Amino acid sequence: MQIILFRRLCLAFLLAGMFSTAAHAFVGVVKTVEGEATITRKGKTLNVVTGMEIEQADIVRTARDGLVGLIFSDDSMIALGPGTEISVDDYLFEPLGKKLSLVIQLIRGTMSFISGQIAKLAPESVQLVMPAATIGVRGTHVLMKVE
Repeated sequence: MQIILFRRLCLAFLLAGMFSTAAHAFVGVVKTVEGEATITRKGKTLNVVTGMEIEQADIVRTARDGLVGLIFSDDSMIALGPGTEISVDDYLFEPLGKKLSLVIQLIRGTMSFISGQIAKLAPESVQLVMPAATIGVRGTHVLMKVE
């Protein structure tokens, strides 16, 4: 029993190190993409492909025929509909150091959000921002649309 707990603890430390934004800019990954979509990162526009890493401050855009599915290192999931633009304004997932933050801005379009570990551990640290409102997430599934 102690060996199993030790292995789980080692795995938790390893995963926390892999997904720590202090050490890496990586905060998530593109799980699915259909149609046309781009990411603007540090002034460069990149075509979105499955498996592509997502970084803090990325702006993700889908074209009129585009759909994108993102999964973040805390297991939060975002699905973007056609003609959507979001910005990953802040992301910090260091559960052992209790450093947790997720701020996503929906600029236009439709977005479905399913909360992950950050919302479970520190619900006040998750914000979904829209032009006219900010939603505090307390562990749920949210569908948002901005025209």
